[in-house]
Amino acid sequence: MQVNRTLIIAEIGVNHNGDYETAKRMIEVAKECGADIVKFQTFNVDAMVSKHAKMAQYQKQNIGEEKSQKEMLSELALTYKQFEELADYCKRVEIGFLSTPFDIESIKFLNSIQQLWKVPSGEITNYPYLVEIAKTRKKVILSTGMSTLEEVGNALEVLSQNGASDIVLLHCTTDYPTSMGDVNLNAMLTLQNRFGRSVGYSDHTRGIEVSVAAVAMGATVIEKHFTLNRDMLGPDHKASIEPDELKALISAIRNVERAKGSFEKSPTATEEQNREVARKSIVAAKKIKRGELFTFENLTTKRPGNGISPMEWKMLIGQKASRDFEEDELIET
Repeated sequence: MQVNRTLIIAEIGVNHNGDYETAKRMIEVAKECGADIVKFQTFNVDAMVSKHAKMAQYQKQNIGEEKSQKEMLSELALTYKQFEELADYCKRVEIGFLSTPFDIESIKFLNSIQQLWKVPSGEITNYPYLVEIAKTRKKVILSTGMSTLEEVGNALEVLSQNGASDIVLLHCTTDYPTSMGDVNLNAMLTLQNRFGRSVGYSDHTRGIEVSVAAVAMGATVIEKHFTLNRDMLGPDHKASIEPDELKALISAIRNVERAKGSFEKSPTATEEQNREVARKSIVAAKKIKRGELFTFENLTTKRPGNGISPMEWKMLIGQKASRDFEEDELIET
């Protein structure tokens, strides 16, 4: 049986804290855990954010101090050259490389080193950005955090009209970490039904159970932030899982994939072997003489199930016994 394999994206994001060696180590860890792809974030700080932009509340809480977004992001940025080297390193260790661009300059840079795009929730209303992504005609994974259905539809229209055809929609709640009450995982199915696209889930909750549930519900892509240590300083560490959790997540997803199976309902080969042991047959409840009528009093059902099925009960009642039967003996006609 063919198992539909979920694409598992281990998001490093900026959890390398701007350190190239940490980024390399995180690639190695993701590979060891079984992820399909590692994902970074690529941005030109000057092109991405103005000097007036403030940090989000969760960023202030996770960092423990307040500064401008520009200051914070400048400390977390890697260079284009470093991303080229990280993409090469991913090839060497045999794991997919992906980075989310946050400005058009970064789109143009990344286009030469990756084969698909991950559009973040914050860019879903950025028309020129979406057009630039679509023009490459590569597969697009689109996060929909903070969005209405109308905004998702508008983004899909822009992408489709400008060259993108293979688009996966990720349900997402843009809060780090996301509380269970704000997940609304059923909205993933709403996206699938409304737009007729493959769907997935970008998970910002603590723990792994919501991602596993999403796969059971039909997610084809799972994206999950991970970190080497949740106690590290930085905006996203608190909403990330550590390596042992990432490994457990991937193992659970692969198990759920196998367990989902097909839509056919039929006994498995193992069940075929167990049916005789677990099911019952019609047997004599006590001694029965030849010619005696079968009744509710002299018949019963007991294991094993290698005789006449109890589903034939009504047909047997009132018939004459063809021979003598001892107690517990399988009834024959």
